[in-house]
Amino acid sequence: MELYIGGYAQGKLTYVTDRHPGEKHPVWDGATETFTGRTLKEAPVCNHYQLWVKRLLKDGADVRALTGQLLLEHPDCIIISDEIGNGIVPMEHEEREYRELTGRLLCELANKADRVERI
Repeated sequence: MELYIGGYAQGKLTYVTDRHPGEKHPVWDGATETFTGRTLKEAPVCNHYQLWVKRLLKDGADVRALTGQLLLEHPDCIIISDEIGNGIVPMEHEEREYRELTGRLLCELANKADRVERI
C-alpha cells in the first residue's frame, strides 16, 4: 500500500498517476463513491480518503473496519488524502471528531504503508 498526503488542490492524483504510468489502478473518489461491497481485480487508487471517512462517520459506519477490509482485499492499493488537521479547530464536535479520527487513521496507514509521500 502507498499513502500520499498533502494540501487541498496540490495535484496529488496527477502525481500518483504520473508515478505509475501504464499500470492499471481504477480510481474511485471517496467524495462520491464507496468501497463497501466493491470487488476489483486491480488495486484501486482511493482518492479523497478523508471525504470517504467523513461520509462513513456520518452514516455511523465502522471506518476502521472498512479501511481494514480495503487493505485486506487490496494490499497494493494507493490511498490519497488531504491533510485536514491544520488551521483553526472547528467548533462543531462532529468536525473535531472527524479530524481526529482521520488523523489517527492516516498515522496507522503510514505505519503499514510501503511508501508514504507528502505532496
